Amino acid sequence: MKKALITGITGQDGSYLTELLLEKSYEVHGIIRRASSFNTERIDHLYQDPHIHGTRLFLHYGDVTDSSQISSLLYDLKPEEIYHLAAQSHVRISFDTPEYTGDVTGLGTIRILESLRKVGLKDARFYQASSSEMFGLVQQVPQTEKTPFYPRSPYACAKAYAYYLTVNYRESYAMHTSNGILFNHESPRRGETFVTRKITRAATRIKLGLQEKLFLGNLDARRDWGYAPDYVRAMWLMLQQDTPDDYVIATHEAHSVREFISEAFGILDLDWQEFVAFDPRYQRPAEVDLLIGDYTKAKKRMGWKPSVTFKDLVRLMIEADLNLARHEKAMLYSQQNKEERP
Repeated sequence: MKKALITGITGQDGSYLTELLLEKSYEVHGIIRRASSFNTERIDHLYQDPHIHGTRLFLHYGDVTDSSQISSLLYDLKPEEIYHLAAQSHVRISFDTPEYTGDVTGLGTIRILESLRKVGLKDARFYQASSSEMFGLVQQVPQTEKTPFYPRSPYACAKAYAYYLTVNYRESYAMHTSNGILFNHESPRRGETFVTRKITRAATRIKLGLQEKLFLGNLDARRDWGYAPDYVRAMWLMLQQDTPDDYVIATHEAHSVREFISEAFGILDLDWQEFVAFDPRYQRPAEVDLLIGDYTKAKKRMGWKPSVTFKDLVRLMIEADLNLARHEKAMLYSQQNKEERP
C-alpha cells in the first residue's frame, strides 16, 4: 500500500486528491493547521467513514512555516509521495499580506524539499502546486511550459520562487520533483472568496431572494477554467511518471469573468446586469488580463485531458449552490417561525 502526504488537505484540491488516492488504495496523511475551529468540512465525509477513519486516512497538526515539525513528520511517516498544495492562495489578498504570502507560499516549499533531503527521503516523489498566475503579463498566447514567467502579484512571485526551487532540487539532488502549472480550476468546493464561487453563490441566493446585489471588480479578465477533479488526476499522474517534469494543466479555452456571470445567471433565468455592480475594492493593483494554457505536453506524456466543458462546469456549480441556497432559506424560514411563536 502506497503512502502519501498532502499539505493543504482541507482545501478544494486536497479534498478531491484525498478521494482519488483513497480510491486507489493509498494510505493518506494530511497536514492541518491547529485553529480555534475545525476547517475540515471538505473531507469530513471521508474522515468520518468507519471504513476509512483510523485505517487509511490520518490527519496531523502542522504548518508549513514550521520546518522542524515538517522534518519530524516526514521522518516518522516516510511517505512515497508528497503533494504540496498548502498556500496562501488568494491573489488579491496577497497584495494585503505580501510577507505572509511569501513565507507560506514560497518558503513553505523549501522547508519541505530541504526536509526531504535531510531526512533521507530523496527517492520520495514530490509534487509542487504551481500556478498559471506565474505567467502574469503573458509573453506568449497560449502559455506552455516554455513560456517565460512575468508574475504580477506577491502570490505569483512566491509561486515562481517555489517553482524554481522544485526544478533546482530535481537538478541538484536528482530528486523526483515535479511542477504542475495549473490554470484556474473550480468546483462546488471552491472557496467562497474566489470569483467563480462568489458568482455562483450570489446568483443562487439572488434567485431565492436571499441577496440583492453582487459586487465584483474587473469583468474583462479572461481565464482558462477547468474542473478541479480533472486537475488532481493530473497531479497523481505526474508522480507516476518515471521521469519528473513540469506540466501545464489547462483546457486551452479562455472565458471572461463577464461570460462566467452571464452563463451562471442565465441558467437561473436571471438578467445579470440587473444584479451585478462594480466595486473598485476588488481590483488588483496589477491586473492579469488573459491566461490560456496549452496542455499538449500533458496529453502526449501522460494521456491527460480535461473532461468537463466550461458550460458544464458552471452548471455543476450553480446546481450545487442552488441546493445550498435552498437549505439556507429553509433554515431561515424555520428560525423565523420559532421567533414568531408565543
